[in-house]
Amino acid sequence: MKTTQLQYISKHIQQNDVDIAYRKLMDFIRDTNDMSFFQKLIDLTTWKESPNATELEFKKRLNSLIDELNEFDYEPIVNREIIIEVEDICKTYKRNNFSLGPINLTLEKGEIIGLVGENGNGKTTLLTILAQELSYDEGGLKYHFNEQPKDTFELKTKLAYIPQRPNKWYGSLQDNLKFVLANYRTPPEEIDLRVLVMIARLGLWQYKDLNWNELSSGYKMRFELARTLLRKPKILLLDEPLANLDIMAQQIILEDLQLITTSTKNPIALILSSQQLYEIEKISDKVIFLQDGKMLNTEHHHETDGQVVIELDTKESKESLEAVFQDLDLKNISFNGGVFVLYFEENTPQSEILLRLANHKIPILNFRDISHSTRRFFDS
Repeated sequence: MKTTQLQYISKHIQQNDVDIAYRKLMDFIRDTNDMSFFQKLIDLTTWKESPNATELEFKKRLNSLIDELNEFDYEPIVNREIIIEVEDICKTYKRNNFSLGPINLTLEKGEIIGLVGENGNGKTTLLTILAQELSYDEGGLKYHFNEQPKDTFELKTKLAYIPQRPNKWYGSLQDNLKFVLANYRTPPEEIDLRVLVMIARLGLWQYKDLNWNELSSGYKMRFELARTLLRKPKILLLDEPLANLDIMAQQIILEDLQLITTSTKNPIALILSSQQLYEIEKISDKVIFLQDGKMLNTEHHHETDGQVVIELDTKESKESLEAVFQDLDLKNISFNGGVFVLYFEENTPQSEILLRLANHKIPILNFRDISHSTRRFFDS
């Protein structure tokens, strides 16, 4: 017997992963589209944020709400369909002599693509082309929706783009979100419920009555996500959503994006650009690396050179490291971005590399195998 969605959530509660269970339950309730459960979720959140709330009682209330939701339970179904096709798209800026492309890619429902590369290599240009914010010179771009948009407004409803620096808004966060739903013809009796559930889902409950100037950069980004997700887009394009966020905030927002976009009921196709390579790689189905406006075929590089690449942060000298690995097929050592990058022959055991460092008592601040990470293309 397959595990249902609610069984997954219950298992998180049993393992004391209450926070992730709560967020997954909110996603499940949003998928039901049942306003009575929206209200129950809001009541639960209001209690959770009160001084009287305890973790034990919260777990009991979560389990009680799960029991009530059984009529909506379902087994997850993976049924991905292509929603964007990009064929040989090119864009040239004659003034600064920069060209993007040719770009070829497909994006499926529920798929996450990470877009990486050094600044000035075309990430924002590509995203704005996909978002229909910028024209392209050559190639083709196709969207595949179940119902084709009748006009630009309908297209923009299905296709959402959040730039790195969103525009300032006025009034309270909550009022702005209500205004969004009013513009998208949401029944008036549902607006408050939908807004409060989205506020709870994106961790904005304590900030719902604040305005732009009272929010940090991280919460402004969360607000933009809330405003965008209320529109129920099919495609989400994010330009540097992790910029100006601390490490914990980055991890939480990426986890939320992964949970929300990979919903088996209402999947969203996601492309996001970022300089935070390791974090992006963790949640992405595939990673596109742009260099001088061209797509670097990372899979091809992995297949052909096969070397082991280690990123090492240590206060030891380059000469000391060369002595440690003098008989271990070390090909090269470079020093990039404050860390050493060591290149070994193919199939060099990582365990042997670590053992050599330990035996020579080399202090290690950070050790990471980047043989299959796009980070290696920055270093090279």
